[in-house]
Parts: sequence; structure tokens; C-alpha cells
Amino acid sequence: MGLSFVSYSGEYPNLCSGILILSLDGKRVVFPDNCLYSGGYVTFNEDGSEEVGEGPWSIATFPEGFPSELETEAERLVNENVVYGCCGGCI
Repeated sequence: MGLSFVSYSGEYPNLCSGILILSLDGKRVVFPDNCLYSGGYVTFNEDGSEEVGEGPWSIATFPEGFPSELETEAERLVNENVVYGCCGGCI
């Protein structure tokens, strides 16, 4: 099975809020909105300033019927094509 990255619509200030589209054997597979989970973090220093750390993405929700044997490959494609981040937009 051929899996490839097509697009992701998430952008600052809510990087994790977007629609992921991959192609599986030439057919578009649209993932649920907000399917990505950032490996980054947001904390606040003693002076109240924000510290943001970036990290790799995980896919929290796969479309119904998505082949479980391709989940790791899908995450690899996301991490190769979507900017790492935890933008703090959800705080």
C-alpha cells in the first residue's frame, strides 16, 4: 500500500487544529479535524513569561477503516511534513 502526505491545514496560533489529508493508493484520506497531538509543551516561568517547547506530532484520531499497520507510517509522514510545535494557542 502506498501512503503519502497531501496537506495539513493547521497553522499558528493553533497548529493542532487542522485537517490532515493523506493519500492511500491514490485515494484521498481525510482525517478528523484536530486529529494531531503535539509532543511539545507550554509552561510559565516564575516571572510569568511563557516557555514553549516543540516536539513531534502524534495522530490521536484515525479515520474509520484506516489500516492499523500504516499508523506508524502516517505519523512519520506527518512529522516529515508538518512543522513541529506547541504554539500555546490552546492556553
